[in-house]
Amino acid sequence: MSDDNTTHFGFRKVPVEEKASHVKAVFDSVASRYDVMNDLMSLGIHRLWKRQAVALAGVRRGQRVLDLAAGTGDLAQRFSGIVGPEGEVVMSDINAAMLGQGRSRLTDLGLVGNLHYTLANAEALPLASDRFDCVTIGFGLRNLTHKQRALDEMYRVLRPGGRALILEFSHPTSTVLQKVYDLYSFNVLPTLGKLVADDADSYRYLAESIRMHPDQETLSAMMEAAGFERCDWFNLTGGIVAIHRGFKL
Repeated sequence: MSDDNTTHFGFRKVPVEEKASHVKAVFDSVASRYDVMNDLMSLGIHRLWKRQAVALAGVRRGQRVLDLAAGTGDLAQRFSGIVGPEGEVVMSDINAAMLGQGRSRLTDLGLVGNLHYTLANAEALPLASDRFDCVTIGFGLRNLTHKQRALDEMYRVLRPGGRALILEFSHPTSTVLQKVYDLYSFNVLPTLGKLVADDADSYRYLAESIRMHPDQETLSAMMEAAGFERCDWFNLTGGIVAIHRGFKL
């Protein structure tokens, strides 16, 4: 099988057409414990990362926001309050279990008026072009089979003047931090996954998928290839996480 027909699933090579089903199995497995595990894995710091992403998005009242790989809705919840009843937030995810968790959670919080939900593949969105003021994807890009296609789609559905925000695990800027991070990722994370979610393999994949994700400069170049301008990025926690931003001018 040639490399053109395979892609990475963590450190493994799998047929391109099978990656989505492998990723689906991971998130079907972790959906019910996803929020608990996020808090444990990041010691709660993921909330600060998401708050920073929302601040950099610059969303205003009355605007339209698309949140891809929306999961349990942390970003969508914040955007819903910002855009108000005149605005719109669309939560999209390819995984029905994750989207269902998010919908139930936000409905329980009473957020129903300006939130909409769509089960969709970020690489081929069933949404009109030039529609949204902001498109975000939080900790989801690395799981996609064709990342460039997703970036192209993000650009397409943005209106001129709109911006995209990508919040994702990235590459630490310090060699010492990288070594500590590797030790944590490949030893502590699977153990936590086993203890809390009875699923070490899924969390081992999540750690591997982070290592296979493009570094900051490469992802920025991919955004430029999709058409985005004024691209920049912001390293958080020493580059363990980065927020990439680009504009459709």
